Amino acid sequence: MTKTMTNVEIKRSLNEFKPRPYQLPILKALDSGFKRVLAVLPRRAGKDITALNYVIRRMWEEPGVYYYIFPTYSQAKKVIWDSITNDGKKILDYFPADLIIQKNAQEMKIRMHAKDGKESLFQLIGSDNYDSLVGTNPRGCVFSEYALQDPVAFQYLRPILTANGGWALFISTPRGKNHLWSLAQVAENSPDWFYLKLSVEETEHIPLSEIEKERREGLMSEDMIQQEYYTSFTMGVEGSYYSKYIDHAKREQRVGVVPWENGFKVHTAWDIGVRDSTTIIFFQTIGQTVRIIDCYENSKEGLEHYAEVIQNKPYVYGTHIAPHDIRVKEWGSGMTRLEKARQLGIKFTIADNIEIPDGIEACRSLFAKLWIDETKCETLIKALENYRQEFDSKRKVYKPRPLHDWSSHFCDAFRYLAISLPKTRDGLSKEELEQRYQKAMYGSQANMPAV
Repeated sequence: MTKTMTNVEIKRSLNEFKPRPYQLPILKALDSGFKRVLAVLPRRAGKDITALNYVIRRMWEEPGVYYYIFPTYSQAKKVIWDSITNDGKKILDYFPADLIIQKNAQEMKIRMHAKDGKESLFQLIGSDNYDSLVGTNPRGCVFSEYALQDPVAFQYLRPILTANGGWALFISTPRGKNHLWSLAQVAENSPDWFYLKLSVEETEHIPLSEIEKERREGLMSEDMIQQEYYTSFTMGVEGSYYSKYIDHAKREQRVGVVPWENGFKVHTAWDIGVRDSTTIIFFQTIGQTVRIIDCYENSKEGLEHYAEVIQNKPYVYGTHIAPHDIRVKEWGSGMTRLEKARQLGIKFTIADNIEIPDGIEACRSLFAKLWIDETKCETLIKALENYRQEFDSKRKVYKPRPLHDWSSHFCDAFRYLAISLPKTRDGLSKEELEQRYQKAMYGSQANMPAV
């Protein structure tokens, strides 16, 4: 290591990467002391190579733990660990070979010498496994393609970075008005953030004639071109199932304050995970409306935890809807979750086992009569906006199935809700439900409109 490399050689090796002019403001912002930096850049703008080289330099200068976070573990492996640049160089070769102490391919870790005889640790992580970050003490973190990440990962790390004065760099291309867009609103209006948003016209890293060719030959939709190259937040999520329905509900002010009506029972719809998240949606059916008033998500907890959560709510419950596979999956106690739930006082009604495309259509039909509480259900709304088809990058087409990511869990619960609405009617007819609604809302007043 440093026995064979002088300080001059080390600095020369660390500075092998030459940033493009439009990348320099990101590096200068971090070097000048900004602890939070957000860069929204077009596709193929060299975001990851820029960020990785910055991390390597900081690993030498400031010994510590550094995390590089992608939406998924497999994406981290593909984009950084196994990737090769256009000139045939492995991306990991940016780490000076003489400074590397150890590489762990299984955990995607690199231990590296730092100055003054100390060490630093680099690790690639997927935000889909954010639990592994709890209890760690990183000095710096990169969140790559943050628009596609589970935003809970940053929520876990934010208090740690704040406590130890660590920094966080977010790099991404937009995916509609999701959590990246929300973060951009914060960054743009906070003096504590550095915010950079550029389009291909400003970076000039791709000839506009090439983009025009893709447009002319139909290789990309206009929505995708505006999103990927012109960094537009307004085009929605390409391949999204529900984003336009959420937008319509917002325009009609059906996403806002949706109070709990204590004269009506509260129903729940669940997606139960083992290693993945378990999600619960709390809703009421009042007249012809469905009102989602609350939601909850957690992971790697036993059914006892979720039973306690619902019991601690002030609601009087009606129907608890569970996925059809609750009969066969074990909770870990040798009995099915359905049996375990009954022991804990939860009597589940099982959703019908129908094909996912049919369930998605049921969801789309539900939106016309849906109201959602904007504050209590913020995570659910973000999930609905980002639930989308899986994209086949080789064939340039969308697959006929949803992408499984952080948004899937709430959207699966939402699908069970949509297909199981008839099971929440308590045996009452449409007319009886509307009469109950009129009485609860308007008392003895006559001639009130039906809902």
